[in-house]
Formats: sequence, structure tokens, C-alpha cells
Amino acid sequence: MRRIFFGEKNPLFAKSPVCQLFKTVDFHIPALIERKRDGGELSPGDIAGLVRAFTAGDVPDYQMSAFAMAVFFRGMSDSETAALTVAMRDSGRVFHWPAGSPPKVDKHSTGGVGDKVSLVLAPLLACEGLWVPMIAGRGLGLTGGTLDKLESIPGFDVHLDAARCLRQIESIGVFISGQTDDFCPADKRLYALRDVTATVPSQPLIIASIMSKKLAESLDRLVLDVKFGSGAFMKTRAEAEQLATGLGAAGCDNGVRTAVVLSAMDEPLGRTAGNALEVREAVETLRGNGPRDLVDLTLALAGLLTDLPRAKLERRLRDGTAHQKFLEIVECQGGDPRALDDWDSFHTAAVIRPLVATSRGKLVRMDAGIIGRVCVGLGGGRSKMTDRINPAVGISGLRKCGEEVSPGEALLTVHAADEAACGLALNALRGAVGIQPD
Repeated sequence: MRRIFFGEKNPLFAKSPVCQLFKTVDFHIPALIERKRDGGELSPGDIAGLVRAFTAGDVPDYQMSAFAMAVFFRGMSDSETAALTVAMRDSGRVFHWPAGSPPKVDKHSTGGVGDKVSLVLAPLLACEGLWVPMIAGRGLGLTGGTLDKLESIPGFDVHLDAARCLRQIESIGVFISGQTDDFCPADKRLYALRDVTATVPSQPLIIASIMSKKLAESLDRLVLDVKFGSGAFMKTRAEAEQLATGLGAAGCDNGVRTAVVLSAMDEPLGRTAGNALEVREAVETLRGNGPRDLVDLTLALAGLLTDLPRAKLERRLRDGTAHQKFLEIVECQGGDPRALDDWDSFHTAAVIRPLVATSRGKLVRMDAGIIGRVCVGLGGGRSKMTDRINPAVGISGLRKCGEEVSPGEALLTVHAADEAACGLALNALRGAVGIQPD
């Protein structure tokens, strides 16, 4: 797909009714917001101009937030979404890989509670000679972020420039980094605004945000894990299917072999939710001791990015190969791998209390949405852009639906900064659990 430039030489710009005024007046952002607010369609030139002006700092956050809210309520056509995706991709640099380098692959999840798959999948794929250029994100809404998790490892640096990314991927086949100021900068700013303006669930904004970054990675293969359920942004399978179609089309239309899977997020993935707790669980998975649901999803996604048999991939999780690769990532990015063997010395919450069962029966509900909101409330996520995350807080020991429980048994354990926060969390979590009597 060709690039769209903001200026007279772009024929799409010239055809835009609003942009025809550009020679005599400033580009009028309120007119674009008004048109989208009223359900009108913006041209690719309008969208490219808006993104370029936002990137340059000429559109303040309050106007871009208003635009995001207009999109949330009015949506975008397929052509508008495609134009926004490409404009955001082209707002910064794009990776260019050496000729003859291994296949470049990556994965993205639309977000779920307890989803630490990236921490396991990235080193697993790199073990097989693939290059994994993973540009990851921070927590969004009630879901955790890969970067926030990794930063719970002492010294781990998620701010890699382009030269360092290339050196590391040539050395060990993988890096996990955040967005730099010159990589999809429009998305970076809009991503932060969406998190605190209740516009996260907008499908066009989700598609443009995810795919602008993945297209800028210049991948050969991409797998997308689209979540649905109480702990996901898409609450129903129908919504998830619609999003999956848009994401898949954005990848395939731009030359990336793209696979999309749908996975339920009515209960958390694995048995932990919270940054440091999830890192511990990911490390245990890389050592061959992970929870079955986390292992199965990781292997399913890996199988869509490589032609290797599942048995060989699973063997990498059991024999220590994938764990060793993760240690290499930690060391290359400045982290202290010794901390992973002495985790409690670095991250232990001040108050740790269980929520116990009061009756006997089968666990039929462990609501991921409530659990995710509780984790944010404990300090494991952000309610506003300036919030600092407490890596030690969260929930561990989550029982899985279908398991039998008895009175007095722990259903989960809360890790909190103080007694007051722990009490509030336990009260809220009672509404997350459902037990069907025997």
C-alpha cells in the first residue's frame, strides 16, 4: 500500500473538502471532529493530515481525545480504518531487516487478565532460529501489559533504540521493547489517551493501534490472539469475530502472512494476575511447570508461526532451552537474571491474604473482569496516565473453573500494599466466584 502524505502533492488531500482550504487557513481540526461526531466519513487525506498534525504536536490531547470519542460512538468505515492504520504506521520509522535474515515473526494479544503468553512465546520461537522483533505495550484498561511485567525484573530495560534492537536480534534472535519516540509515535500518544478516556474498546482504534505497530515491524508472519469475555475488551464472540476479520485483513492486505485465533477470557489465563506474580509464573512455564491453559495457548500460537511439530516446541519448554533463551533476553536488556531465583526478595506485598471457600462444590465462575479491575485497584494498573504501578500486588493461586473445592480452601490469594486495600479487594472478589453445590 502506498504512503499517504499530507500536502498539496497528495491527490487525496487535494480532493478533501476541508483540506482544500489549507492554502488560506490553518488545517481545521474541529471540522474533522465535528464531521466524525455527526457520522460523516473522513477521506484518507483528512486522516493523514490529522495524524501528521497530532504527531507534530499541533493537535492537543483534548482534541485527539474528542476525536477518539467520536470514533468510539460513530465507528469508522473499512477505508477510514485502513487509512488510519497506514497513517499511524508512517508517522515514524519502519524496521528494515538485512537481506537473507531469518523469518520475522510476532504475536499480539488484544488483552486479557493474567495473559503472560508473550513472555513464554518470544523466547520459545527464538530457540527455533526465528527472529522475534516484539514491540510490546503497557497495561491498557483492566488488562496487564508486557512491558510493565518485564520492568518488575530489576534493571530490565524496555527502551531500546533501533540500532540496539538490530544488534540484539542478530545476536540472540529476539528483543522485547516498547515504542521509541520515533516508532509509530502517533499510536504511542493515542494509546495513552485511550487508556484514560474510556475509548479503549473502539474496534477501528484497536485495529489501527495494533496493526500500525505490527506492520512497522516488517514481519513475515503474525498471529493475533483475539480475546472475548468478561476480562476482554470484546465481551462477545461476535464482537471478537468482527475484530478478528478487521485485524486479519489489515495484515494480509499489507503482505504479512496473518493468522487469527479467538480465545475465551471469562476466567484469567493461568493462576496469577499482577506484574511480578505473572513473571514468576512465566518463568515456571519456561522451566516446564506452567499451568495447562497457559502452555496450551502458547503452543497453539507458536504452531501458527512455525512449521515445527507441537511435540518439539513443548520439549523446548521442558528441557530448559526456552528458559535459557529468556535468561539471555534478560541479560541483554540489562536485567538481573539472579532475581528470578530469589523473587521474594524483590517483590513481596506487605499484606497477603486468601479468599476461602465457604461451601463445597464445583467452581463454575472466576470472573476475569472483576479480577482485572481489582488488580488495577490494588495498584497493578493505571487509572490515569501518571499513575505508578506497584509490581508486587495482584492475585495468585487462582483456582480454575471445573475444580472441586471444599470449605476453608483458598480460592485465590490477594497480594496488597496495606490492610485496607486487601480488605476492599477481598470484598470485591467474593462477587467474582461462583460455586455449584454438590
